[in-house]
Amino acid sequence: MSTIGRPTDYSQELVDAICESIADGVSLRSICSQGAMPSKSTVFKWLAKYPEFHDQYARARETQADTLADEILDIADDGRNDWMIRNGVAVENGEAIRRSQIRIDSRKWLAGKMRPKKYGEKIVQEQSGVDGGPIDHVHKIEHVIVRPSDIDR
Repeated sequence: MSTIGRPTDYSQELVDAICESIADGVSLRSICSQGAMPSKSTVFKWLAKYPEFHDQYARARETQADTLADEILDIADDGRNDWMIRNGVAVENGEAIRRSQIRIDSRKWLAGKMRPKKYGEKIVQEQSGVDGGPIDHVHKIEHVIVRPSDIDR
């Protein structure tokens, strides 16, 4: 490992730290902005080069989706900033409520993309016939008699 700058040598210790932070809900951008961590480009090179890191990273991303889902409940249940006192009267803090909704929506979207089978929107498609009724299947078999004189020679 170089003595100056960011680490560039692959180590299980760095991989574990990166994956643990991701599983805790920290973005790769935030992790790599810390001076003791490798750059994002180095992490991407490692992901391509080391299959064991790629697998550990994928599991960390799945766990991150679960962490985001847990955070949704925490945000939704935290009403501390929903009200404020203005001129001695409690009034709704619309800005805080809107911000909480944005935080929830962002986490829902990300969790749905990271683990679509668990957190994604379920799409159900139904096919029906006229006026919502059953689909009619018509099978028709025709016998056509062709005279030998009608066939091109």
